[in-house]
Amino acid sequence: MHSDRQGNSLTGASAEAADAFDAAVECFNLYRGDPVGTIDKAISNAPGFVMAHVLKAWFFALATEPATAAEASRIVAHARTLHPDDRAASHLNAIAHVLAGNWSKAAIALDFHSMTWPHDIVAVQAGHLIDFFRANARDLRDRIARTLPRWSEDRPGYSVLLGMHAFGLEEAGDYAAAEAKGREALDRQPLDGWAHHAVAHVMEMQGRPEDGLGWMETREPHWAGDSAYFQVHNWWHKALYHLELTQVEDALALYDDRVRALGGNLSVNLVDASALLWRIRLEGHDTGDRWVSLAEAWSPLADGRLYPFNDLHAAMAFLAAGRRGDAERIVTAYRADQRDSEVASWCRQTGLPLIEGFVAFHDGDYEAAMRKLHGVRFIANSFGGSHAQRDVIDWTLVEAAIRSGKRDAAEALANERLALRPHSPVNRSFLHRSSELHGR
Repeated sequence: MHSDRQGNSLTGASAEAADAFDAAVECFNLYRGDPVGTIDKAISNAPGFVMAHVLKAWFFALATEPATAAEASRIVAHARTLHPDDRAASHLNAIAHVLAGNWSKAAIALDFHSMTWPHDIVAVQAGHLIDFFRANARDLRDRIARTLPRWSEDRPGYSVLLGMHAFGLEEAGDYAAAEAKGREALDRQPLDGWAHHAVAHVMEMQGRPEDGLGWMETREPHWAGDSAYFQVHNWWHKALYHLELTQVEDALALYDDRVRALGGNLSVNLVDASALLWRIRLEGHDTGDRWVSLAEAWSPLADGRLYPFNDLHAAMAFLAAGRRGDAERIVTAYRADQRDSEVASWCRQTGLPLIEGFVAFHDGDYEAAMRKLHGVRFIANSFGGSHAQRDVIDWTLVEAAIRSGKRDAAEALANERLALRPHSPVNRSFLHRSSELHGR
């Protein structure tokens, strides 16, 4: 029987199919190349190769789009007819939880999966991404901490685990360890887009925009380019550094030439586009008609049922493009949702008040927006994204407080941000504008 590069058996694989599987896994690990096309070669060569179908199902299930979720369901159903071994069956069980809208059940299933098969890098990475999509900072860190001691440094993929651990440490607030792990990962494998972005997150959270720009520019040949399908998110990070330095024109140029131009209509890239353009709009900069095409791209993806973190960013685009009815359509779907699933709970408890807050902000009811967003931001990390991504909520909240004329609330919220990033020009501007509300 053939095995993958980490030593796991591959039921139903031929030698050629096993090689294609390893190549697809490496694409997945590094966020480079064509993982779907590569795994299709393995399936074509060995149709009964169960783990090849499993890997493809993960690609589609983790895309957080209605059409890909439907395709993942079809793949899972077919894979179950191929007599999967225990490891493959465990994967299929976890994927089914994701597709049923129960992301935490999937994550927990993969927690125990990795205790049994610690060298299954597909399971580790899928679990890590699920932890990200459900914004579980502890398991982002600890999933990798549980696994790393059972790997040797010479086992293929070891550097990938270091990069994942770096991001988990960053989201858990251990910035020094995160940066060290991320740099070590990149010393071992410079093309790891996830490790690069983990260090970028550290610099964002620590308020080091000049360091961040240097980091991005020096290493650009490694994280950018046609084969790097994670590059849009890294361009987004570079744009955030420019915004932090009040270089709005530079950020807008990156939106046009990189984030939107290279992002296509993939939901993960549209999230970055909405979040960046919304921040630029909050800064009072004219964003022109950019929202029109962005809202159109979101139309088939934001269904009010699959993943509310996406819906929030779609709502930003709908509101700014003058399509308030589409944002209301999502709100209506949330209110009518009677499903008994984790995603349905996210929709009702977190997605609903968040989108209502953004609608109120758009309508100019800034006091209502402030009250909605202030309460819900404390639970916003229950349904997706990183600290850096969710900061658009707090940014909007402070802006709402300032525009409402509530000087005490505005100053308090500005001081909250300054406690974390005291040298931030954006945060100091918030405090200055807040103080001006009562003449100081």
